[in-house]
Amino acid sequence: MSSSNKLSSTNSPTLQGFLRSDGRKGIRNCIVVAYLVECAHHVAREIVDSFRGQPVHLIGFGGCYPNAYADRMMNKLCTHPNVGGALLLSLGCESFNRHRLAEEIAKTGRPVSTVVIQQTGGTRKSIDSGKLWVEQALKQIAEVPRAPLSVNELVVGTVCGGSDATSGISANPAVGRAFDMLVEQGAATIFEETGEMIGLEDVMSARAVTPELGHELKASVEKAAYYYKQMGHASFAPGNAEGGLTTIEEKSIGAYCKSGDSPISGLIKPGDVPRKGGLYLLDVVPDGEPRFGFPNINDNAEIAELIACGSHVILFTTGRGSVVGSAISPVIKICANPETYERMSDDMDVNAGKILRLEASVDEVGEEIYEKVLDVASGTQSCSESLGHQEFVLTYKSFEPIGPSCLPM
Repeated sequence: MSSSNKLSSTNSPTLQGFLRSDGRKGIRNCIVVAYLVECAHHVAREIVDSFRGQPVHLIGFGGCYPNAYADRMMNKLCTHPNVGGALLLSLGCESFNRHRLAEEIAKTGRPVSTVVIQQTGGTRKSIDSGKLWVEQALKQIAEVPRAPLSVNELVVGTVCGGSDATSGISANPAVGRAFDMLVEQGAATIFEETGEMIGLEDVMSARAVTPELGHELKASVEKAAYYYKQMGHASFAPGNAEGGLTTIEEKSIGAYCKSGDSPISGLIKPGDVPRKGGLYLLDVVPDGEPRFGFPNINDNAEIAELIACGSHVILFTTGRGSVVGSAISPVIKICANPETYERMSDDMDVNAGKILRLEASVDEVGEEIYEKVLDVASGTQSCSESLGHQEFVLTYKSFEPIGPSCLPM
Protein backbone atom coordinates (compact mmCIF):
# COMPACT_ATOMS: atom_id res chain seq x y z
CA MET A 1 0.00 0.00 0.00
CA SER A 2 1.39 3.43 -0.87
CA SER A 3 2.14 5.90 1.90
CA SER A 4 -0.73 8.09 0.68
CA ASN A 5 -3.13 5.27 1.46
CA LYS A 6 -1.75 4.52 4.90
CA LEU A 7 -4.48 4.28 7.47
CA SER A 8 -5.17 6.31 10.54
CA SER A 9 -8.18 6.84 12.75
CA THR A 10 -8.37 10.47 11.62
CA ASN A 11 -7.71 10.23 7.89
CA SER A 12 -9.99 7.92 5.96
CA PRO A 13 -8.23 6.47 2.90
CA THR A 14 -9.82 5.84 -0.49
CA LEU A 15 -9.44 2.40 -2.05
CA GLN A 16 -10.78 0.91 -5.28
CA GLY A 17 -13.80 -1.38 -5.18
CA PHE A 18 -15.78 -3.42 -7.70
CA LEU A 19 -19.00 -1.51 -8.39
CA ARG A 20 -22.25 -3.51 -8.34
CA SER A 21 -25.64 -2.54 -9.76
CA ASP A 22 -27.11 -1.78 -6.32
CA GLY A 23 -24.35 0.72 -5.59
CA ARG A 24 -22.48 -1.50 -3.17
CA LYS A 25 -18.82 -2.18 -3.81
CA GLY A 26 -16.81 -5.35 -3.34
CA ILE A 27 -13.18 -5.81 -2.37
CA ARG A 28 -13.01 -9.06 -4.36
CA ASN A 29 -14.52 -10.15 -7.68
CA CYS A 30 -15.12 -13.88 -7.60
CA ILE A 31 -17.34 -16.45 -9.28
CA VAL A 32 -19.25 -18.69 -6.88
CA VAL A 33 -20.07 -22.24 -7.90
CA ALA A 34 -23.03 -23.17 -5.71
CA TYR A 35 -24.41 -26.69 -5.34
CA LEU A 36 -28.08 -26.75 -4.36
CA VAL A 37 -28.10 -30.27 -2.91
CA GLU A 38 -25.36 -32.58 -1.64
CA CYS A 39 -25.86 -34.80 -4.68
CA ALA A 40 -24.37 -32.00 -6.83
CA HIS A 41 -21.45 -31.29 -4.48
CA HIS A 42 -18.90 -33.47 -6.28
CA VAL A 43 -19.61 -31.98 -9.69
CA ALA A 44 -19.38 -28.45 -8.27
CA ARG A 45 -16.10 -29.21 -6.53
CA GLU A 46 -14.58 -30.71 -9.68
CA ILE A 47 -15.44 -27.54 -11.58
CA VAL A 48 -13.90 -25.31 -8.92
CA ASP A 49 -10.75 -27.46 -8.66
CA SER A 50 -10.12 -26.85 -12.36
CA PHE A 51 -9.60 -23.16 -11.58
CA ARG A 52 -7.18 -23.43 -8.68
CA GLY A 53 -5.50 -20.10 -8.03
CA GLN A 54 -8.28 -18.17 -9.76
CA PRO A 55 -11.21 -16.36 -8.08
CA VAL A 56 -13.65 -19.28 -8.28
CA HIS A 57 -15.19 -20.29 -4.94
CA LEU A 58 -17.28 -23.27 -3.86
CA ILE A 59 -20.37 -22.80 -1.68
CA GLY A 60 -23.53 -24.83 -1.33
CA PHE A 61 -26.42 -26.28 0.61
CA GLY A 62 -26.47 -30.01 1.28
CA GLY A 63 -30.12 -30.59 2.16
CA CYS A 64 -32.71 -31.83 -0.29
CA TYR A 65 -35.46 -29.69 1.26
CA PRO A 66 -34.30 -26.12 1.88
CA ASN A 67 -36.22 -23.81 4.19
CA ALA A 68 -36.58 -20.03 4.09
CA TYR A 69 -33.29 -19.57 5.98
CA ALA A 70 -31.24 -21.59 3.49
CA ASP A 71 -32.95 -19.90 0.56
CA ARG A 72 -32.26 -16.43 1.96
CA MET A 73 -28.66 -17.27 2.81
CA MET A 74 -27.93 -18.53 -0.71
CA ASN A 75 -29.55 -15.47 -2.24
CA LYS A 76 -27.53 -13.07 -0.08
CA LEU A 77 -24.29 -14.95 -0.67
CA CYS A 78 -24.67 -15.18 -4.45
CA THR A 79 -25.35 -11.43 -4.64
CA HIS A 80 -22.68 -10.37 -2.15
CA PRO A 81 -20.60 -7.35 -3.22
CA ASN A 82 -17.51 -9.57 -3.46
CA VAL A 83 -19.28 -11.86 -5.96
CA GLY A 84 -19.19 -11.12 -9.69
CA GLY A 85 -21.23 -14.07 -10.96
CA ALA A 86 -22.69 -17.45 -10.01
CA LEU A 87 -22.95 -20.95 -11.44
CA LEU A 88 -25.70 -23.03 -9.83
CA LEU A 89 -25.33 -26.82 -9.72
CA SER A 90 -28.57 -28.80 -9.45
CA LEU A 91 -29.11 -32.54 -9.53
CA GLY A 92 -32.56 -31.87 -10.90
CA CYS A 93 -34.93 -33.48 -8.42
CA GLU A 94 -34.12 -31.56 -5.23
CA SER A 95 -36.54 -29.04 -3.78
CA PHE A 96 -34.33 -25.96 -3.96
CA ASN A 97 -36.02 -23.39 -6.20
CA ARG A 98 -33.13 -22.97 -8.64
CA HIS A 99 -35.20 -20.91 -11.07
CA ARG A 100 -36.05 -18.27 -8.49
CA LEU A 101 -32.46 -18.07 -7.22
CA ALA A 102 -31.14 -17.65 -10.78
CA GLU A 103 -33.71 -14.95 -11.47
CA GLU A 104 -32.75 -13.01 -8.34
CA ILE A 105 -29.08 -13.15 -9.26
CA ALA A 106 -29.80 -12.09 -12.86
CA LYS A 107 -31.73 -9.04 -11.61
CA THR A 108 -28.47 -7.70 -10.17
CA GLY A 109 -26.77 -7.80 -13.57
CA ARG A 110 -24.39 -10.59 -12.58
CA PRO A 111 -23.77 -13.43 -15.04
CA VAL A 112 -25.55 -16.58 -13.87
CA SER A 113 -26.14 -20.05 -15.26
CA THR A 114 -27.60 -23.31 -14.00
CA VAL A 115 -26.30 -26.79 -14.77
CA VAL A 116 -28.89 -29.50 -14.09
CA ILE A 117 -26.99 -32.77 -13.91
CA GLN A 118 -29.92 -35.02 -14.80
CA GLN A 119 -30.66 -32.93 -17.87
CA THR A 120 -27.06 -32.33 -18.96
CA GLY A 121 -26.21 -36.02 -19.05
CA GLY A 122 -24.41 -36.90 -15.86
CA THR A 123 -21.16 -36.13 -14.09
CA ARG A 124 -18.61 -35.68 -16.90
CA LYS A 125 -20.86 -33.67 -19.19
CA SER A 126 -21.95 -31.44 -16.32
CA ILE A 127 -18.36 -30.78 -15.27
CA ASP A 128 -17.40 -29.89 -18.85
CA SER A 129 -20.43 -27.63 -19.24
CA GLY A 130 -19.74 -25.88 -15.94
CA LYS A 131 -16.04 -25.36 -16.72
CA LEU A 132 -16.87 -23.81 -20.08
CA TRP A 133 -19.30 -21.35 -18.48
CA VAL A 134 -16.86 -20.37 -15.72
CA GLU A 135 -14.14 -19.67 -18.30
CA GLN A 136 -16.48 -17.30 -20.11
CA ALA A 137 -17.77 -15.72 -16.89
CA LEU A 138 -14.26 -14.95 -15.65
CA LYS A 139 -13.65 -12.95 -18.82
CA GLN A 140 -16.97 -11.18 -18.38
CA ILE A 141 -16.43 -10.12 -14.75
CA ALA A 142 -12.97 -8.82 -15.61
CA GLU A 143 -14.87 -5.91 -17.18
CA VAL A 144 -16.67 -4.98 -13.94
CA PRO A 145 -16.06 -1.25 -13.37
CA ARG A 146 -13.90 -0.07 -10.50
CA ALA A 147 -14.93 2.81 -8.27
CA PRO A 148 -13.49 4.65 -5.25
CA LEU A 149 -14.20 2.78 -2.02
CA SER A 150 -14.09 4.54 1.32
CA VAL A 151 -13.85 3.06 4.80
CA ASN A 152 -17.45 4.11 5.52
CA GLU A 153 -18.63 1.70 2.81
CA LEU A 154 -17.03 -1.33 4.43
CA VAL A 155 -18.77 -4.01 6.48
CA VAL A 156 -16.43 -5.94 8.79
CA GLY A 157 -17.44 -8.98 10.84
CA THR A 158 -15.68 -10.74 13.68
CA VAL A 159 -15.76 -14.22 15.15
CA CYS A 160 -13.60 -16.12 17.63
CA GLY A 161 -12.66 -19.79 17.42
CA GLY A 162 -10.24 -22.09 19.16
CA SER A 163 -10.29 -19.73 22.14
CA ASP A 164 -8.05 -20.11 25.15
CA ALA A 165 -7.25 -18.09 28.26
CA THR A 166 -5.25 -15.57 26.19
CA SER A 167 -8.06 -14.72 23.75
CA GLY A 168 -9.93 -12.39 26.06
CA ILE A 169 -6.86 -10.43 27.15
CA SER A 170 -5.04 -9.89 23.86
CA ALA A 171 -6.68 -10.63 20.48
CA ASN A 172 -10.29 -9.88 21.38
CA PRO A 173 -9.66 -6.50 23.07
CA ALA A 174 -7.41 -5.53 20.15
CA VAL A 175 -10.20 -6.32 17.69
CA GLY A 176 -12.46 -4.18 19.86
CA ARG A 177 -10.04 -1.28 19.42
CA ALA A 178 -10.01 -1.84 15.64
CA PHE A 179 -13.82 -1.93 15.63
CA ASP A 180 -13.95 1.41 17.45
CA MET A 181 -11.66 2.92 14.81
CA LEU A 182 -13.74 1.50 11.97
CA VAL A 183 -16.99 2.78 13.49
CA GLU A 184 -15.40 6.19 13.96
CA GLN A 185 -14.72 6.23 10.22
CA GLY A 186 -18.35 5.29 9.43
CA ALA A 187 -17.90 1.58 8.69
CA ALA A 188 -20.42 -1.07 9.75
CA THR A 189 -19.04 -3.67 12.15
CA ILE A 190 -20.75 -6.90 13.22
CA PHE A 191 -20.00 -9.06 16.25
CA GLU A 192 -21.67 -12.25 17.38
CA GLU A 193 -22.58 -14.75 19.01
CA THR A 194 -25.36 -14.35 21.54
CA GLY A 195 -24.58 -17.77 23.04
CA GLU A 196 -21.24 -16.31 24.14
CA MET A 197 -22.80 -13.23 25.73
CA ILE A 198 -24.59 -15.14 28.50
CA GLY A 199 -24.13 -13.25 31.76
CA LEU A 200 -23.47 -9.95 29.99
CA GLU A 201 -27.05 -9.06 29.05
CA ASP A 202 -27.32 -5.97 31.23
CA VAL A 203 -23.85 -4.68 30.40
CA MET A 204 -24.42 -5.04 26.69
CA SER A 205 -27.96 -3.66 26.62
CA ALA A 206 -26.73 -0.50 28.39
CA ARG A 207 -24.71 0.31 25.25
CA ALA A 208 -27.78 0.29 22.96
CA VAL A 209 -28.62 3.55 21.20
CA THR A 210 -32.25 3.26 22.37
CA PRO A 211 -33.95 1.58 25.36
CA GLU A 212 -36.05 -0.49 22.93
CA LEU A 213 -32.92 -1.86 21.26
CA GLY A 214 -31.48 -2.57 24.70
CA HIS A 215 -34.50 -4.75 25.44
CA GLU A 216 -34.02 -6.64 22.16
CA LEU A 217 -30.33 -7.24 22.90
CA LYS A 218 -31.13 -8.64 26.33
CA ALA A 219 -33.91 -10.83 24.94
CA SER A 220 -31.57 -12.28 22.29
CA VAL A 221 -29.12 -13.45 24.94
CA GLU A 222 -31.92 -14.86 27.10
CA LYS A 223 -33.13 -16.77 24.04
CA ALA A 224 -29.64 -18.22 23.58
CA ALA A 225 -29.44 -19.29 27.22
CA TYR A 226 -32.82 -21.02 26.94
CA TYR A 227 -31.78 -22.70 23.68
CA TYR A 228 -28.60 -24.11 25.17
CA LYS A 229 -30.40 -25.27 28.32
CA GLN A 230 -33.01 -27.13 26.28
CA MET A 231 -30.34 -28.75 24.11
CA GLY A 232 -28.19 -29.68 27.09
CA HIS A 233 -25.04 -27.99 25.85
CA ALA A 234 -23.33 -24.61 25.74
CA SER A 235 -20.78 -22.78 23.63
CA PHE A 236 -17.88 -24.23 25.59
CA ALA A 237 -15.66 -26.87 24.02
CA PRO A 238 -13.07 -29.21 25.59
CA GLY A 239 -10.38 -27.25 23.78
CA ASN A 240 -11.45 -24.11 25.62
CA ALA A 241 -10.91 -25.84 28.96
CA GLU A 242 -7.57 -27.28 27.88
CA GLY A 243 -6.56 -23.76 26.92
CA GLY A 244 -7.21 -22.45 30.43
CA LEU A 245 -10.80 -21.14 30.24
CA THR A 246 -12.84 -22.20 33.26
CA THR A 247 -16.49 -21.17 32.73
CA ILE A 248 -18.89 -19.97 30.03
CA GLU A 249 -18.98 -16.62 31.86
CA GLU A 250 -15.22 -16.25 31.50
CA LYS A 251 -15.44 -17.16 27.83
CA SER A 252 -18.32 -14.71 27.38
CA ILE A 253 -16.39 -11.81 28.89
CA GLY A 254 -13.47 -12.52 26.57
CA ALA A 255 -15.67 -12.86 23.48
CA TYR A 256 -17.57 -9.69 24.34
CA CYS A 257 -14.32 -7.69 24.19
CA LYS A 258 -14.34 -8.01 20.40
CA SER A 259 -17.21 -5.51 20.26
CA GLY A 260 -15.10 -2.61 21.54
CA ASP A 261 -16.71 0.39 23.24
CA SER A 262 -18.89 1.98 20.54
CA PRO A 263 -22.64 2.34 21.04
CA ILE A 264 -24.59 -0.63 19.65
CA SER A 265 -26.62 0.56 16.66
CA GLY A 266 -28.72 -2.50 15.96
CA LEU A 267 -29.54 -6.18 16.29
CA ILE A 268 -29.58 -8.20 13.06
CA LYS A 269 -30.15 -11.80 12.00
CA PRO A 270 -28.45 -13.82 9.24
CA GLY A 271 -28.98 -12.11 5.89
CA ASP A 272 -29.78 -8.68 7.33
CA VAL A 273 -27.39 -6.09 5.88
CA PRO A 274 -26.71 -2.98 8.02
CA ARG A 275 -28.22 0.11 6.42
CA LYS A 276 -25.51 2.42 7.72
CA GLY A 277 -22.29 2.47 9.71
CA GLY A 278 -22.14 1.52 13.37
CA LEU A 279 -21.82 -1.53 15.59
CA TYR A 280 -24.29 -4.41 15.24
CA LEU A 281 -24.91 -7.63 17.13
CA LEU A 282 -25.70 -10.65 14.96
CA ASP A 283 -28.18 -13.06 16.56
CA VAL A 284 -27.32 -16.53 15.24
CA VAL A 285 -29.57 -18.60 17.54
CA PRO A 286 -32.74 -19.82 15.75
CA ASP A 287 -36.13 -18.47 16.79
CA GLY A 288 -38.94 -20.65 18.08
CA GLU A 289 -38.65 -23.84 20.07
CA PRO A 290 -35.18 -25.41 19.85
CA ARG A 291 -35.05 -28.12 17.20
CA PHE A 292 -31.85 -27.70 15.19
CA GLY A 293 -29.11 -28.96 17.53
CA PHE A 294 -26.10 -26.69 17.85
CA PRO A 295 -26.88 -23.16 16.60
CA ASN A 296 -23.59 -23.26 14.69
CA ILE A 297 -21.89 -26.60 14.19
CA ASN A 298 -18.52 -24.93 13.63
CA ASP A 299 -16.90 -21.55 13.12
CA ASN A 300 -17.46 -21.53 9.37
CA ALA A 301 -21.23 -21.59 9.80
CA GLU A 302 -20.90 -18.32 11.72
CA ILE A 303 -18.55 -16.90 9.11
CA ALA A 304 -21.08 -17.68 6.34
CA GLU A 305 -23.77 -15.79 8.29
CA LEU A 306 -21.50 -12.78 8.77
CA ILE A 307 -20.80 -12.79 5.03
CA ALA A 308 -24.53 -13.04 4.27
CA CYS A 309 -24.89 -9.82 6.30
CA GLY A 310 -22.58 -8.11 3.82
CA SER A 311 -19.21 -8.48 5.56
CA HIS A 312 -16.40 -7.70 3.12
CA VAL A 313 -13.82 -9.19 5.46
CA ILE A 314 -13.87 -11.29 8.65
CA LEU A 315 -11.63 -10.80 11.69
CA PHE A 316 -11.04 -14.21 13.28
CA THR A 317 -9.41 -14.34 16.71
CA THR A 318 -7.91 -17.55 18.04
CA GLY A 319 -5.73 -18.62 20.95
CA ARG A 320 -5.27 -22.33 20.38
CA GLY A 321 -5.01 -21.87 16.61
CA SER A 322 -7.33 -22.25 13.64
CA VAL A 323 -6.50 -22.67 9.97
CA VAL A 324 -9.90 -22.06 8.39
CA GLY A 325 -10.67 -19.33 5.91
CA SER A 326 -13.80 -18.87 3.85
CA ALA A 327 -15.27 -18.51 0.41
CA ILE A 328 -16.32 -15.04 -0.81
CA SER A 329 -14.83 -12.83 1.94
CA PRO A 330 -11.23 -12.91 3.18
CA VAL A 331 -10.54 -14.04 6.74
CA ILE A 332 -7.89 -12.19 8.76
CA LYS A 333 -6.47 -14.28 11.62
CA ILE A 334 -5.52 -12.54 14.84
CA CYS A 335 -3.58 -14.89 17.12
CA ALA A 336 -3.97 -14.29 20.85
CA ASN A 337 -1.32 -16.69 22.15
CA PRO A 338 2.34 -15.91 21.32
CA GLU A 339 3.32 -19.58 21.53
CA THR A 340 0.56 -20.52 19.09
CA TYR A 341 1.72 -17.76 16.76
CA GLU A 342 5.26 -19.13 16.78
CA ARG A 343 3.97 -22.61 15.87
CA MET A 344 1.41 -21.48 13.27
CA SER A 345 2.74 -18.20 11.88
CA ASP A 346 1.99 -19.23 8.27
CA ASP A 347 -1.72 -19.14 9.11
CA MET A 348 -1.74 -15.98 11.22
CA ASP A 349 -1.97 -12.40 9.98
CA VAL A 350 -1.53 -10.53 13.27
CA ASN A 351 0.36 -11.55 16.40
CA ALA A 352 -1.71 -10.15 19.27
CA GLY A 353 0.39 -12.26 21.63
CA LYS A 354 2.84 -9.33 21.59
CA ILE A 355 0.51 -7.75 24.15
CA LEU A 356 1.19 -10.55 26.65
CA ARG A 357 4.94 -10.23 26.20
CA LEU A 358 4.72 -6.45 26.68
CA GLU A 359 6.04 -5.90 23.15
CA ALA A 360 2.97 -3.89 22.11
CA SER A 361 -0.11 -2.33 23.71
CA VAL A 362 -3.72 -3.24 22.99
CA ASP A 363 -4.08 0.08 21.19
CA GLU A 364 -1.05 -0.61 18.99
CA VAL A 365 -2.27 -4.06 17.98
CA GLY A 366 -5.73 -2.59 17.38
CA GLU A 367 -4.14 -0.09 14.99
CA GLU A 368 -2.29 -2.96 13.28
CA ILE A 369 -5.56 -4.86 12.79
CA TYR A 370 -7.23 -1.71 11.44
CA GLU A 371 -4.42 -1.27 8.93
CA LYS A 372 -4.58 -4.95 7.98
CA VAL A 373 -8.29 -4.62 7.19
CA LEU A 374 -7.64 -1.82 4.75
CA ASP A 375 -4.58 -3.58 3.35
CA VAL A 376 -6.69 -6.66 2.56
CA ALA A 377 -9.48 -4.42 1.24
CA SER A 378 -6.95 -2.92 -1.17
CA GLY A 379 -6.21 -6.36 -2.63
CA THR A 380 -3.50 -7.92 -0.47
CA GLN A 381 -4.30 -11.55 0.30
CA SER A 382 -4.78 -12.66 3.88
CA CYS A 383 -2.89 -15.76 5.02
CA SER A 384 -5.92 -18.00 4.63
CA GLU A 385 -6.48 -16.67 1.11
CA SER A 386 -2.88 -17.27 0.07
CA LEU A 387 -3.10 -20.83 1.42
CA GLY A 388 -6.26 -21.48 -0.61
CA HIS A 389 -8.72 -21.88 2.27
CA GLN A 390 -12.36 -21.63 1.15
CA GLU A 391 -14.26 -23.47 3.88
CA PHE A 392 -18.03 -23.10 3.83
CA VAL A 393 -20.96 -24.53 5.83
CA LEU A 394 -24.70 -23.92 5.53
CA THR A 395 -27.24 -25.84 7.61
CA TYR A 396 -30.86 -25.57 8.74
CA LYS A 397 -32.22 -22.78 10.95
CA SER A 398 -35.34 -20.63 11.16
CA PHE A 399 -35.72 -16.96 12.06
CA GLU A 400 -38.49 -14.42 12.42
CA PRO A 401 -37.93 -11.03 10.76
CA ILE A 402 -36.44 -8.35 12.98
CA GLY A 403 -38.76 -5.61 14.24
CA PRO A 404 -38.30 -1.84 13.99
CA SER A 405 -36.80 -1.62 17.48
CA CYS A 406 -33.88 -3.75 16.30
CA LEU A 407 -32.73 -1.13 13.80
CA PRO A 408 -33.46 2.32 15.20
CA MET A 409 -33.21 5.11 12.63
